[in-house]
Amino acid sequence: MPSSTQSPLQACIDLGSNSFHLLIAKWAPDRIEVIERCSERVQLGEGVRASGAISPAAFERGLDCLKRFDEILSRYPIDRYWALGTNTFRVAGNAQDFINAADSLGIHISPITGTQEAVLIYAGVLSGLPKNHARRLVIDIGGGSTEVIVGHGSVQLLTESLAIGSVAWRDTYFSRAHSTQQSLTSAMDSALADARKLFSRVGPAVKLAGWDEAFAASGTIKMLASICEAHGFAAGQVSQEALLTLRESFAGHALSGTSLAGLKERRKDLLLAGWSVLLGVMQAYSIENITFSETALREGMLEFMMRNQRALRIMDNEDMPRFKTRD
Repeated sequence: MPSSTQSPLQACIDLGSNSFHLLIAKWAPDRIEVIERCSERVQLGEGVRASGAISPAAFERGLDCLKRFDEILSRYPIDRYWALGTNTFRVAGNAQDFINAADSLGIHISPITGTQEAVLIYAGVLSGLPKNHARRLVIDIGGGSTEVIVGHGSVQLLTESLAIGSVAWRDTYFSRAHSTQQSLTSAMDSALADARKLFSRVGPAVKLAGWDEAFAASGTIKMLASICEAHGFAAGQVSQEALLTLRESFAGHALSGTSLAGLKERRKDLLLAGWSVLLGVMQAYSIENITFSETALREGMLEFMMRNQRALRIMDNEDMPRFKTRD
């Protein structure tokens, strides 16, 4: 257990529609040093697209996870923390009930807008990249929404948050088992076409902003990059060619349960949804190859907490929720 004499630490809690993440860190000379990180697949957004509410089972999973996070936080001399709720907290009719229940555990959640989420994601991805003069297209596929950002250095040129995510797309197109190849092919075609159509709504703005490099963050791209690498494609990235080549293997896995190299068991239910969303956005914006970013929203939260926020120009136009102190 850490000593109580060590310098105060900062913590951030990223409450996504698929997973909850906890990061505890401190400021070291010229850099942020992560002390502990923890992630749990809660799927708070499961069924929200259809019902408009967090289900009782997901509600309970979420609170159980926060109890474990609170126990971890209690081991450290936390100075400030930030718990931010993303898409599910924006759309679920009973989100405030969950916030109230979390308050009773001592964790105070602040919902953020899609634009605020995009700003923090961009900051997080940027923190893991070398400084250069390239315009960067950043895409974060979450459970309930996808954020699309184009930036030049620390300046955002475009921020969009779209109502499409891996959990929402799974619930819409792949919630029932498909017993025939024809049925599954139809579902994959529909999911891909609808994803491409939705992303195309902001296609002209993305084209106008212009970009030189494309990056994607979070679990969906991590899953697909791992599978692509395991099948002989380049490491750390995903190409349209790879996703189209592996389509039949993905379908075969979904139909018969055959093993699929690179796919983790806990992610298998999001495979086809993730495939359709990522390929849809790549086709909509003519992205041939996209690079996986290890850093995302939670790292952006730490960047904003620990580096003088007034010095982060990308945050200047955003009224972010205030940090909290531990009781």
